[in-house]
Amino acid sequence: MSYIVKELFKTLQGEGAQAGRAAVFCRFSGCNLWSGREEDRHKALCQFCDTDFVGTDGYGGGKFQDAASLAGAIAATWGKIERNRYVVFTGGEPLLQLDAALIGAVRAVGFAIAIETNGTMEPPKGIDWICVSPKAGAPLELRSGSELKLVYPQVDLFPDDLPDVHFDQYFLQPMDGPDRARNTAAVTEFCLQNPHWRLSLQTHKMIGMP
Repeated sequence: MSYIVKELFKTLQGEGAQAGRAAVFCRFSGCNLWSGREEDRHKALCQFCDTDFVGTDGYGGGKFQDAASLAGAIAATWGKIERNRYVVFTGGEPLLQLDAALIGAVRAVGFAIAIETNGTMEPPKGIDWICVSPKAGAPLELRSGSELKLVYPQVDLFPDDLPDVHFDQYFLQPMDGPDRARNTAAVTEFCLQNPHWRLSLQTHKMIGMP
Protein backbone atom coordinates (compact mmCIF):
# COMPACT_ATOMS: atom_id res chain seq x y z
CA MET A 1 0.00 0.00 0.00
CA SER A 2 1.18 3.53 -0.76
CA TYR A 3 0.67 6.43 1.65
CA ILE A 4 -0.22 10.05 0.92
CA VAL A 5 1.26 12.42 3.49
CA LYS A 6 0.50 16.12 3.74
CA GLU A 7 3.43 16.90 6.05
CA LEU A 8 6.04 15.21 8.21
CA PHE A 9 7.87 17.16 10.90
CA LYS A 10 9.36 17.00 14.39
CA THR A 11 7.83 19.13 17.11
CA LEU A 12 6.51 19.03 20.66
CA GLN A 13 3.06 17.58 21.16
CA GLY A 14 0.94 20.60 22.00
CA GLU A 15 -2.30 19.14 23.33
CA GLY A 16 -3.73 16.71 25.85
CA ALA A 17 -1.96 14.32 28.18
CA GLN A 18 1.24 14.10 26.11
CA ALA A 19 1.72 17.89 25.83
CA GLY A 20 5.39 18.81 25.80
CA ARG A 21 6.62 15.46 24.50
CA ALA A 22 8.95 15.42 21.50
CA ALA A 23 7.29 13.69 18.55
CA VAL A 24 7.34 13.25 14.82
CA PHE A 25 3.97 14.23 13.41
CA CYS A 26 2.91 12.36 10.29
CA ARG A 27 -0.12 14.15 8.91
CA PHE A 28 -1.94 12.05 6.34
CA SER A 29 -3.88 13.70 3.55
CA GLY A 30 -7.64 13.23 3.48
CA CYS A 31 -10.54 13.05 5.90
CA ASN A 32 -13.92 11.36 5.93
CA LEU A 33 -15.71 14.33 7.54
CA TRP A 34 -14.60 17.18 5.24
CA SER A 35 -12.96 17.42 1.84
CA GLY A 36 -10.61 20.12 3.11
CA ARG A 37 -11.86 22.57 0.48
CA GLU A 38 -13.31 25.81 1.83
CA GLU A 39 -16.17 25.73 -0.64
CA ASP A 40 -17.33 22.47 1.00
CA ARG A 41 -16.98 23.55 4.64
CA HIS A 42 -20.61 24.59 5.04
CA LYS A 43 -21.82 21.06 4.28
CA ALA A 44 -19.08 19.16 6.13
CA LEU A 45 -19.75 17.10 9.24
CA CYS A 46 -16.77 18.84 10.84
CA GLN A 47 -16.95 22.56 10.07
CA PHE A 48 -14.43 23.98 12.58
CA CYS A 49 -11.27 22.19 11.45
CA ASP A 50 -8.22 24.49 11.48
CA THR A 51 -5.82 22.09 9.71
CA ASP A 52 -4.73 21.92 6.09
CA PHE A 53 -4.67 18.23 5.15
CA VAL A 54 -5.11 18.50 1.38
CA GLY A 55 -2.39 17.31 -0.97
CA THR A 56 1.28 16.57 -0.32
CA ASP A 57 2.80 20.06 -0.43
CA GLY A 58 3.55 20.47 3.28
CA TYR A 59 7.00 20.20 4.85
CA GLY A 60 8.21 16.62 4.43
CA GLY A 61 5.04 15.67 2.58
CA GLY A 62 4.84 13.32 -0.37
CA LYS A 63 3.67 9.99 -1.70
CA PHE A 64 5.41 7.00 -0.12
CA GLN A 65 5.23 3.78 -2.09
CA ASP A 66 5.35 1.38 0.84
CA ALA A 67 5.51 1.15 4.63
CA ALA A 68 9.28 0.82 4.76
CA SER A 69 9.89 4.06 2.86
CA LEU A 70 7.53 6.04 5.09
CA ALA A 71 8.99 4.49 8.24
CA GLY A 72 12.44 5.47 7.01
CA ALA A 73 11.32 9.05 6.46
CA ILE A 74 9.84 9.15 9.96
CA ALA A 75 13.11 7.87 11.43
CA ALA A 76 15.12 10.44 9.44
CA THR A 77 12.83 13.21 10.67
CA TRP A 78 13.38 12.15 14.29
CA GLY A 79 17.15 12.10 13.87
CA LYS A 80 19.92 10.06 15.47
CA ILE A 81 18.60 10.05 19.04
CA GLU A 82 17.50 6.50 19.75
CA ARG A 83 15.66 6.96 23.05
CA ASN A 84 11.96 7.77 23.44
CA ARG A 85 11.14 7.72 19.74
CA TYR A 86 7.52 8.74 19.31
CA VAL A 87 5.37 9.26 16.24
CA VAL A 88 1.87 10.74 16.10
CA PHE A 89 -0.26 9.80 13.10
CA THR A 90 -2.83 12.48 12.48
CA GLY A 91 -4.71 14.13 9.66
CA GLY A 92 -7.26 14.66 8.40
CA GLU A 93 -8.23 11.19 9.51
CA PRO A 94 -5.22 8.89 9.94
CA LEU A 95 -7.21 5.65 10.05
CA LEU A 96 -8.04 6.05 6.38
CA GLN A 97 -4.41 5.07 5.69
CA LEU A 98 -2.69 3.71 8.81
CA ASP A 99 -2.48 -0.07 8.57
CA ALA A 100 -0.73 -3.07 10.11
CA ALA A 101 2.17 -2.90 7.65
CA LEU A 102 3.03 0.68 8.58
CA ILE A 103 2.64 -0.01 12.29
CA GLY A 104 5.07 -2.91 11.98
CA ALA A 105 7.57 -0.90 9.95
CA VAL A 106 7.55 2.01 12.38
CA ARG A 107 7.93 -0.30 15.36
CA ALA A 108 10.89 -1.92 13.64
CA VAL A 109 12.76 1.42 13.74
CA GLY A 110 12.03 1.90 17.41
CA PHE A 111 8.98 4.14 17.65
CA ALA A 112 6.07 4.19 20.06
CA ILE A 113 2.93 4.99 18.08
CA ALA A 114 0.07 7.41 18.76
CA ILE A 115 -2.95 8.42 16.71
CA GLU A 116 -5.28 11.39 16.78
CA THR A 117 -8.57 10.26 15.27
CA ASN A 118 -12.18 11.41 15.02
CA GLY A 119 -13.28 7.99 16.27
CA THR A 120 -15.44 7.05 13.31
CA MET A 121 -13.30 3.98 12.46
CA GLU A 122 -11.77 1.10 14.38
CA PRO A 123 -7.96 1.15 14.50
CA PRO A 124 -5.57 -1.69 13.70
CA LYS A 125 -3.78 -3.36 16.59
CA GLY A 126 -0.41 -2.23 17.88
CA ILE A 127 -1.08 1.45 18.67
CA ASP A 128 0.30 2.64 22.01
CA TRP A 129 -1.70 5.85 22.49
CA ILE A 130 -5.18 6.47 21.10
CA CYS A 131 -6.61 9.99 21.28
CA VAL A 132 -10.21 10.32 20.08
CA SER A 133 -11.74 13.70 19.26
CA PRO A 134 -15.47 13.20 18.55
CA LYS A 135 -17.29 15.43 16.12
CA ALA A 136 -20.95 16.38 16.32
CA GLY A 137 -23.08 14.46 13.82
CA ALA A 138 -20.43 11.83 13.12
CA PRO A 139 -20.83 8.24 14.34
CA LEU A 140 -18.54 7.43 17.27
CA GLU A 141 -17.33 3.88 16.68
CA LEU A 142 -14.19 4.06 18.81
CA ARG A 143 -15.45 4.42 22.38
CA SER A 144 -12.36 3.53 24.37
CA GLY A 145 -8.72 4.51 24.38
CA SER A 146 -6.04 6.52 26.10
CA GLU A 147 -7.68 9.94 26.01
CA LEU A 148 -10.85 11.56 24.80
CA LYS A 149 -10.34 15.16 23.67
CA LEU A 150 -13.55 17.04 23.00
CA VAL A 151 -13.36 20.40 21.26
CA TYR A 152 -15.84 22.70 23.03
CA PRO A 153 -18.37 24.02 22.29
CA GLN A 154 -19.91 22.03 19.46
CA VAL A 155 -23.57 22.30 18.53
CA ASP A 156 -25.36 19.13 19.67
CA LEU A 157 -22.27 17.57 21.25
CA PHE A 158 -21.50 18.25 24.89
CA PRO A 159 -19.61 16.23 27.53
CA ASP A 160 -22.85 14.86 28.95
CA ASP A 161 -23.71 13.46 25.51
CA LEU A 162 -20.91 10.88 25.81
CA PRO A 163 -22.02 8.53 28.61
CA ASP A 164 -20.97 5.21 27.06
CA VAL A 165 -17.26 5.86 26.61
CA HIS A 166 -14.27 4.44 28.47
CA PHE A 167 -11.04 6.41 28.30
CA ASP A 168 -8.11 6.72 30.67
CA GLN A 169 -8.27 10.53 30.58
CA TYR A 170 -10.80 13.14 29.50
CA PHE A 171 -9.95 16.57 28.09
CA LEU A 172 -11.95 19.59 26.95
CA GLN A 173 -10.23 21.85 24.46
CA PRO A 174 -11.56 25.36 23.76
CA MET A 175 -12.51 25.84 20.14
CA ASP A 176 -10.07 28.16 18.40
CA GLY A 177 -11.19 31.23 16.51
CA PRO A 178 -12.64 34.63 17.36
CA ASP A 179 -14.45 33.27 20.46
CA ARG A 180 -11.42 31.45 21.89
CA ALA A 181 -11.25 33.56 25.08
CA ARG A 182 -14.91 33.01 25.85
CA ASN A 183 -14.64 29.30 25.03
CA THR A 184 -11.59 28.98 27.29
CA ALA A 185 -13.47 30.58 30.18
CA ALA A 186 -16.40 28.20 29.66
CA VAL A 187 -14.13 25.15 29.54
CA THR A 188 -12.28 26.30 32.67
CA GLU A 189 -15.51 26.63 34.61
CA PHE A 190 -16.77 23.25 33.38
CA CYS A 191 -13.56 21.52 34.47
CA LEU A 192 -13.76 23.15 37.90
CA GLN A 193 -17.26 21.76 38.33
CA ASN A 194 -16.51 18.39 36.70
CA PRO A 195 -12.97 17.51 37.79
CA HIS A 196 -12.70 14.23 35.87
CA TRP A 197 -12.42 16.51 32.81
CA ARG A 198 -9.16 18.39 32.28
CA LEU A 199 -8.32 21.50 30.27
CA SER A 200 -6.33 21.01 27.05
CA LEU A 201 -4.72 24.03 25.43
CA GLN A 202 -2.99 24.25 22.06
CA THR A 203 0.38 25.07 23.58
CA HIS A 204 2.24 24.59 20.29
CA LYS A 205 0.45 27.64 18.93
CA MET A 206 1.39 29.63 22.03
CA ILE A 207 5.11 28.98 21.53
CA GLY A 208 5.08 29.22 17.74
CA MET A 209 5.68 25.57 16.88
CA PRO A 210 3.86 23.67 14.09
